[in-house]
Amino acid sequence: MAGNKLITDFENSLLAPYAMKSRESRGRAYPEAEHPYRSCYQRDRDRIIHSAAFRRLEYKTQVFVNHEGDYYRTRLTHTLEVAQIARTIAAALHLNSDLTEAIALAHDLGHTAFGHSGEEALNELMLKEGGFNHNVHGLRVVDYLEERYPDFPGLNLTWEVREGIIKHSTAFDITAKIKEFSKYHSSSLETQVVDIADEIAYDNHDLDDGLTSGLIQESDLVNLTIWRDIDRNILRKYEGLSLKKRRYLIIRSLINLQVTDLIRETGKNISKLKPATCEDIRKMNKKVVTFSSNMIKLRRPLRAFLMERLYHHYRVVRMSIKAKRFIQELFKVYIGNPRQLPQDVQEKITKDGTKRAVCDYIASMTDRYALDEYKKLFTPYEAV
Repeated sequence: MAGNKLITDFENSLLAPYAMKSRESRGRAYPEAEHPYRSCYQRDRDRIIHSAAFRRLEYKTQVFVNHEGDYYRTRLTHTLEVAQIARTIAAALHLNSDLTEAIALAHDLGHTAFGHSGEEALNELMLKEGGFNHNVHGLRVVDYLEERYPDFPGLNLTWEVREGIIKHSTAFDITAKIKEFSKYHSSSLETQVVDIADEIAYDNHDLDDGLTSGLIQESDLVNLTIWRDIDRNILRKYEGLSLKKRRYLIIRSLINLQVTDLIRETGKNISKLKPATCEDIRKMNKKVVTFSSNMIKLRRPLRAFLMERLYHHYRVVRMSIKAKRFIQELFKVYIGNPRQLPQDVQEKITKDGTKRAVCDYIASMTDRYALDEYKKLFTPYEAV
């Protein structure tokens, strides 16, 4: 297979020894012949992009519910931004960009409608059934719920991409403990890159969305050193910039500053630790992909600001509480009479149990679909 040999030769010549190479993959749960022109991680990336769960991210909330406006990030646009940032970092560190991109594109597949409030609602409703965690559900999506292939359930992704989904870890993501992936404390550098790329993307793009929505004002940001210093540099360099262009340059510069710092600091970490293989990385009891101590200090006030002034803004809280009510009421009415569920969902009840089948169904919904279902079930004059 000439195509595979070209990819193997490319990886051997350009990737670092501690990068995860496709020829070293632990493979798939259901063995498949290799593709003549794509690596296993390239195939994973393509399977994710063509999945129904990936398409549904277009209408799933990041911070603002879809009907609030068409400018704001959705789970899909956020995912694409994470993938772009992650590929840049991976390439600079001589890691496997294809694996990194596949993990990035899959990292939010397990999210419900209405962002974290939807997840919180399902977790509360499913406590006696093992709860709900979007990383665990993301793995369930790619291993079982996607129905596309005649020879196996799910997407049959490689072990390394699945590891990246279940071990995804940020301030908003709790790493779930699954026996299959519990041998090592750490994950591949490619997974670690996606974790940080996710944080960089949502911090800076949520800031952009918050300013655009008017929920936060630029005058609120002048006390943040990282924002103030970049703003001053831009004003010195450009005269007469419009507010729109200046704000775009600030957000762009914030991302670039953090990505550059991350690449440099991670390079230093690698030089000190001297890993020889990907296995060496997994055996380490701490993250290798990190910011410098100075960047951590600069980011901390920005993240605290977003938490207090955006995520806890009364309008966002209202949206979140209202969204939880939608989820709770849909769950209650479906459990009360499962015959209201679509036929394919009813067929899964025998195997998965009523609550888990209902949970899977609700978790798959987009914001728009969940709102439409709510109207059909609870509005007297709405067609069912």
